Amino acid sequence: MLKIERISVMNLENAVRGARNPMNSWHLSDSHYDDDGNYILGEKDLGLASRLCRAGSDHRKFVRMIFVSMDVTAPLYWWKEYDTYKVGTVANSCSTMHKIHSRPFSLEDFSHDHMTPEALDHFKDYIAYLEQVRLSYLETKDKALWYDMIQLLPSSYNQLRTCTLNYENLINIYHARRDHKLEEWHTFCHAIEGLPYASEMITFPRMQ
Repeated sequence: MLKIERISVMNLENAVRGARNPMNSWHLSDSHYDDDGNYILGEKDLGLASRLCRAGSDHRKFVRMIFVSMDVTAPLYWWKEYDTYKVGTVANSCSTMHKIHSRPFSLEDFSHDHMTPEALDHFKDYIAYLEQVRLSYLETKDKALWYDMIQLLPSSYNQLRTCTLNYENLINIYHARRDHKLEEWHTFCHAIEGLPYASEMITFPRMQ
């Protein structure tokens, strides 16, 4: 299970203007804001952006200036793979260290959408035991019980992070992960496909 909310794309105007700096071609810019405050790329600006993106990372430096913020809820096993992409990314996560005991454990806290029925039955018992440990910790404040919660917490536990990336990060992520065996990556890549001008600046075919 992976859920993405509150997507914001920022600094598109400045990034595209910067793309014209090398050739001093600002007078050719044909982009504008619509009535809703969205920055709409004109045909000339979009064509330039598309050509630069396809020319390689040395030529598309401007996409590193297009920022994307999103709230992502995903299991810990997915976050371990996402953490491969450290350069140019920032994330603030909900803390398991500080808040793991703050509310009851329930099945909805975990990704279980691909479990077999037998595994799910065992997993429900496991969650019930985690909840017993949590309640005992709240009653006794015994640090050993807190460690039990931390070390028993399965990698299917869903964590919310607010992430900031840029279009260059998303190019790398999309082309590396779009055919991954984890369904969570398919969900993430589908969200990338829905970003402004994704087909021209992110999901275009890469040269082999």
